Amino acid sequence: MRLLMKLLVLYHLKEQPELLIVKQQAVWKEERERGISKMKSLLKFITCGSVDDGKSTLIGHILYDSKLLYADQEKALELDSKVGSRGGAIDYSLLLDGLMAEREQGITIDVAYRYFTTDNRSFIVADTPGHEEYTRNMAVGASFAELAIILLDAKQGVLVQTRRHARICSLMGVKHFVFAVNKMDLVGYSQERFLEIQEQIKELEKELSLENVYIIPVSATEGDNVTKKSENTPWYSGEALLPYLENVEIDSKSEEGFYMPVQRVCRPNHTFRGFQGEIEAGSIAVGDEITTLPSNEKALVKSIHITDKESQIAGKGQAVTIQLNKEVDVSRGCVLTKGANIVTSKSVSAKILWMDDSELTAGKEYFVKVGTKMLTGVVTDVRYKIDVNTGKHLPTGYLTKNEIAACDILLSEKIVVDKFDEHKTLGELILIDRITNMTSACGVIEDVHNSDGKNEKFAFEYNELKARGDIFEEFYYDTETLSIFKYKPQEQTYTVGDKLPTKGESFEYPENFDLLVLRDWVAIEVRDKKITSIKSIYDYKYQEVSVINGRGFEVKVNSNEEVTKFLNEYKEINEKSQGDFFNKWVKFETYRKVVFHSTN
Repeated sequence: MRLLMKLLVLYHLKEQPELLIVKQQAVWKEERERGISKMKSLLKFITCGSVDDGKSTLIGHILYDSKLLYADQEKALELDSKVGSRGGAIDYSLLLDGLMAEREQGITIDVAYRYFTTDNRSFIVADTPGHEEYTRNMAVGASFAELAIILLDAKQGVLVQTRRHARICSLMGVKHFVFAVNKMDLVGYSQERFLEIQEQIKELEKELSLENVYIIPVSATEGDNVTKKSENTPWYSGEALLPYLENVEIDSKSEEGFYMPVQRVCRPNHTFRGFQGEIEAGSIAVGDEITTLPSNEKALVKSIHITDKESQIAGKGQAVTIQLNKEVDVSRGCVLTKGANIVTSKSVSAKILWMDDSELTAGKEYFVKVGTKMLTGVVTDVRYKIDVNTGKHLPTGYLTKNEIAACDILLSEKIVVDKFDEHKTLGELILIDRITNMTSACGVIEDVHNSDGKNEKFAFEYNELKARGDIFEEFYYDTETLSIFKYKPQEQTYTVGDKLPTKGESFEYPENFDLLVLRDWVAIEVRDKKITSIKSIYDYKYQEVSVINGRGFEVKVNSNEEVTKFLNEYKEINEKSQGDFFNKWVKFETYRKVVFHSTN
C-alpha cells in the first residue's frame, strides 16, 4: 500500500524520490496524529529475565485478557491448566511454553515467537529462556527486537542474569527497555519494595547507559498492571504494560544513504542479470547512480523489480531485484550503495557474546558471517572480558560460555563492513565453528581498521615513508581444523635506530638483511638487528645481504640486476599471475616455519 502511494505521487508530481518519501511520511504522521490512518505500526519486542520470573506467564496473560485467543485455544488452556501445578487456576505460560520439556520443567528453553494485534498496534514478541544455559537462545531473540521487557522477581530484585540480559540487549542495539517488577502480589504490593528495586534498576541504567527506560510494578499471574491499571497499586501513577506498548514511540536512528547487501544474482536468461536483496536503508530509483562494493564500480539503475512487478522506486525494508545498465563485478556478499559512506576492511574490533561450550582463545579460526557474506577469520586477540556484575574490563587470555568480551578479528579478505552504530546490518557478525557448524558467538563491530589506508597501522615509518610489513606474523597449523592461520601478536611501529625482534615462534631472520615492502614501495635496511635506513625502493641498491619481502619470505636475488628484474616483473603481475610470480621469486621456508598449535 505504501509503495503504491509513493508510485502515484511520483507519477503525478515528477519529483525526486527521496523528497517524495519524506513528504509522504509526513502525511502519514499527520494522519496518525489526527486518527485518520487505519494502518497499524508494528512493534517487535522481547521478554527476558531470570528463570521463573514469569516471562511466559506475562505474555500469556496479555493474550488471554485481550481476547486474542481462538475459542478452542482458550478451552485447551483451561483444560491443560487443571493438570498443572497451580491448583486448577489458569497457567498462562502454557500458551508459549510449547515444548514438552518446557512444560515438565516449568521453564522456557527455546525462543517462542508470537504475533498478535490490538486495536492500536501489531506486535511480534519473542519469549526467551531465562536459564543461563540457554543464553544463546535469548541473544537470538534480542537480535530482532526494538524493545526489551526485562522481568524481575519483586522478592529478589536485580540478579546476575538480569544484568547479563540487559547487557546483551544493549549489545544487540535495543534502545527501549521496560523493567517489569513482577510478583508484586507476593510482597503485598509493597511500594517500599518497588522503590528499592527501582533504585537498583537506575544504577543498572547508569552503568549500561541504557536509553528510554520505563519501570512498571506487575503481577503476571493475577493480571495487575498487565492490560489495565490495578487497584492494588494506587501509589503507581504510570501506565499499565499493554497500553504503554501500544503507544510507545520507537525512535530508530536513520542510517546514512542507501545500501543493499546482495543475497543472490538472478539470471533467468542471457538478457537479464539482476541483484536481489533487502534494502537496509534509504531509497533507490530508476536512473540513480550506485556504487558496487568491494569492486568500487559505478553504474546506473536500469530497472527495479518487486516480486514480478516493475517499479520506479523502492525503499527500506523492501525485497527487490535491481538491474544495472552495465556488467559489474558483483556476487553474493557484495553491497550496492548510494551515499552511504561504507568502507571495506579485513580487520575489525568487535564486542561478542561467547556461546560455545569450548573456550575461545586467540588464534583460532572460524567462519565469520557479516551481512550476506561468509568467509574465514581469526580471532587475533581477546582484549578484555566484561564483568556482568560491575561492568569492569578484566584482562583475559580466553573466554568461556556466556561471557562477553572485546576482541580483534582478522578476516581472510577485505569485505564490506561498518560500525554497528552506523550501519546495523553491516555491523553485526556471528562466528561459526568450522568443524561442528554451530554458532560460537554473536556480536557487533565497534571499530573498523585499515579501511581506506588513512588509519592504517604501519609497521615501519620514517619521515613521510610508511610501510605495512608483516614480518612478525606467526604461522600456526591448527591441529583441530587442519588449516594454517596467521596470528600477529603485536603492532609496534619501528623507525630508524630501533632494534627489531628478529626471532619468534615461527620466524628467525639474520642480523643483517634488507626488507622490500612492495605494496608500499619502501626498502628497510637492517644491520645488527637495528634499522639503519628507510627509503623508497627507487633509491635502493642491492648490498650483498639477504633480501626479504614484506611477508618475511626470502627473495631469491643475488645481484642488482636480479633485483631490478624482480621489481619490474612485480609491476606487471595481475591476480592470475601472482602464484607464478611468487613461486619464481620467493621462498617461504628460509626464515619461516609453521608451528603446530592446538586450540582446544
